[in-house]
Amino acid sequence: EDMLRYKESLGYSRRTYSSFLNDLSRYLSQRGLQNEKLELSDIMPWCVQRDTEKPEGFRRRLTAIRELTKYLYALGKCDSILSLDIVPSVHRYTPYLFTDAELRAVFQKSDVQKQTTANPLYKDIVAVIFRLIYFCGLRPNEGRELYRRDIDTEKCTLLIRKNKTHKERMIPIAEDLSALCEKYLAKRDLLFPDSEYLFPTATGKAYSAKWLTHQFLQLWNQAFPEKTDVHVRVYDLR
Repeated sequence: EDMLRYKESLGYSRRTYSSFLNDLSRYLSQRGLQNEKLELSDIMPWCVQRDTEKPEGFRRRLTAIRELTKYLYALGKCDSILSLDIVPSVHRYTPYLFTDAELRAVFQKSDVQKQTTANPLYKDIVAVIFRLIYFCGLRPNEGRELYRRDIDTEKCTLLIRKNKTHKERMIPIAEDLSALCEKYLAKRDLLFPDSEYLFPTATGKAYSAKWLTHQFLQLWNQAFPEKTDVHVRVYDLR
C-alpha cells in the first residue's frame, strides 16, 4: 500500500500495479511467506509465465513486481531487485510513417463521409477528431475522451487530462484547426448540450477505441484500396 501511494505521488496510476501486487500478496499468504523482509527466492515460482499469459502481459506483471522489489530494497526490506532478464523480449510495433500526400488523402476522405441516422454529428466528428489527434500529437484515447470544457478556441488551447502519465498538460492548437473546431462546436453544442465529451456518441458518452480504429481504417481503405499490405494504426498519427 505504501508503494502504491508512492507511485501515485509520482503521477502513476494505482491500477498499473494494484492487481499484480494483490495477486502476489495472495500467493505469499497462501504459502505462509509473508515475512518482514521479502526474499526473491520466495517469489520466483510466481514469476513464471503462465499458460494463459501472453508475453506482453507477462512483462507487465513482472515489471510491476520489479518496481515493488526496487521500492522494498531501498527500504532494506528486500534482499535484491528482480531482474527482467527472465522475461523474453517483446516484439515492438514499428509505426507507419505517413507521407504528406497520404495524410491529405485520408483527411479529404474524412470530409466526405455520409451522415448516419444513429448520430447526427457523425460526419462532423470524423472530419475533426483525426485532425486533432494528428496536429496536436494526441494519443488515440486522449482524442476520443476529450471533454467539451477542455478546448478553448479563443485562446487556441487544449487541456489533456487522460494521458499515460496521469498528468494534465496544456497544448496549443493551430489557428486554422481552432477555427475548424469552433465551427464543429457550434453544431455539437446544439445537438448534445448535456454531454461532457467533445466527441459524443448518440448516447452522449465517449467513443470506444474499437470505434476509433474502425473509422480510421475505413478512411485509409477508402483512400488507398490498393494498399492492402500496409498496416496502419490511429496511434501512428502521433
